[in-house]
Amino acid sequence: MVQRVTTVAFQGIEARAVDVQVQVAPGLPAFTVVGLPDKAVSEARERVRAALVASGLALPARRITVNLAPADLPKEGSHYDLPIALALMAAIGAIPTDALDGCTVLGELGLDGTIAPVAGVLPAAIAANGRGEALICPAACGPEAAWASPDMTIVAAGSLIQLANHVRGTQVLARPQPCIRPSEPGALDLADIKGQESAKRVLEIAAAGGHNLLMVGPPGAGKSMLAARLPSLLPPLSPAELLEVSMIASVAGAIEGGALTDRRPFRSPHHSASMAALVGGGLRARPGEISLAHHGVLFLDELPEFEPRVLDALRQPLETGEVAIARANHRTTYPARFMLVAAMNPCRCGRADEPGFACRRGPVARCAAEYQARLSGPLLDRIDLHIDVPAVSAADLVLPPAREGSAAAAARVARARAMQMRRYEALGFPHVRTNARAQGGLLEDVATPDKAGLVLIREAADAMRLTARGYHRVLRVARTLADLDGSDRVGRVHVAEALAYRTRLDEVRRAA
Repeated sequence: MVQRVTTVAFQGIEARAVDVQVQVAPGLPAFTVVGLPDKAVSEARERVRAALVASGLALPARRITVNLAPADLPKEGSHYDLPIALALMAAIGAIPTDALDGCTVLGELGLDGTIAPVAGVLPAAIAANGRGEALICPAACGPEAAWASPDMTIVAAGSLIQLANHVRGTQVLARPQPCIRPSEPGALDLADIKGQESAKRVLEIAAAGGHNLLMVGPPGAGKSMLAARLPSLLPPLSPAELLEVSMIASVAGAIEGGALTDRRPFRSPHHSASMAALVGGGLRARPGEISLAHHGVLFLDELPEFEPRVLDALRQPLETGEVAIARANHRTTYPARFMLVAAMNPCRCGRADEPGFACRRGPVARCAAEYQARLSGPLLDRIDLHIDVPAVSAADLVLPPAREGSAAAAARVARARAMQMRRYEALGFPHVRTNARAQGGLLEDVATPDKAGLVLIREAADAMRLTARGYHRVLRVARTLADLDGSDRVGRVHVAEALAYRTRLDEVRRAA
């Protein structure tokens, strides 16, 4: 007789059903796992054997075969331990044979029979709920799984013995409850930054419209401080966004204690990050930093110090909002709709904008141009806002803290984003939540300037040699500026300010 249990295999954030088939047959004692398992799955037989012995069960001296179907789908990870163990327990009569019907099971076993947390429980729970099945998972992952549905049956056990007692009816495990990780005390605030009023204004615009931002300034000017405070301006994740972000974090194993967070992600990889680390990939095609920053902020400090080919890999995700990782035997797609915030020095020594500075490498203009040429023009063309961040003077540092902090700016950002959501829902585009995501004809419908604004942007497009992408990005920024002003129409003043944030960027792009 063959005992069956359902588990999952992950392809991106999609959880595909896998049928775990266990057969205990006469023959020489053996324990074989087939079905294209990786090393972690193949080693499951030793963990299962030890966990069953620790739980007071002995494997029969017979031939045990475990098949993971479909056999042509790669099986990776340690979450196959628990379904194999439970199917084996049912096959030898330790638990009722029908106890696992209609259940999806995943979890890693310790040698003492404990059930350890695994990655991907939330996508697995959502997939199981879609099939109308219950879920059996580790106790530490129960709060995470509970987000899939309030009506779904979830059994979260800490050990094999607890699970066996539950299915036999001698112990009842309570259904886990979803929980949100509380915000960390002492959050960063814009009031901590003295001076840099222009940079704060641009930060607010970027937050209101979801625009990409580049800050250029000497070392110590406060670029990293400004970027670190951007999350304090962003609104919390909506329920749909919360699930999307949490599914990616779950697959990456980045959820701690099963508690989700409604704060938007902020990822800041070091400039030595590889292509696989930033974009995603590796042996198991894991999500990269751009996917972990989905619906949040990706901050790249010292932008020119990143490998050029790594930066150019961001071009397609910045446009489409997703990244496709292709391998010889499979193709995985991860969401990657993020705000790119980058910071850089004007030149390698960082003092190109300092009056009277003479660079040892030659003329200051040439030194700055060579450093900025490490960035490709097409990548820079995808950045909406550019701001020069000058050095802060001692006179600024002795001033008292600013009276307006993140709370006031966040309130304006929330109002502007609410206007955008209402506008795009009324036009039949509920998936478009910010101006940065408006495309093509929709952008022309909502962001066409008035007569004076049209004249200005046409003249500027010729003078600045704007590309079609650059032209549309100016319109998006102008639309956001109008939203911050509470205006239904984009005026000349909004177009002029949007163009001002593109002037230096156009110079850098020509240098590249």
